[in-house]
Amino acid sequence: MYGWIWRRLPGNAWVRALISLLLVLAVVYVLFQYVFPWAEPLLPFNDVTVDNGMAVNQ
Repeated sequence: MYGWIWRRLPGNAWVRALISLLLVLAVVYVLFQYVFPWAEPLLPFNDVTVDNGMAVNQ
């Protein structure tokens, strides 16, 4: 897959490397701005069932 993308990019190796870097940064930006916030409520990271380990005196 990466070879296919590399061959389709225009320019010499330096231009391709720059475009590849920009594509990676764009994907990371989209993930952090849109995908991860959308998926956060669906993930069980806030379902904590462990207390602080101390006995509760009532």
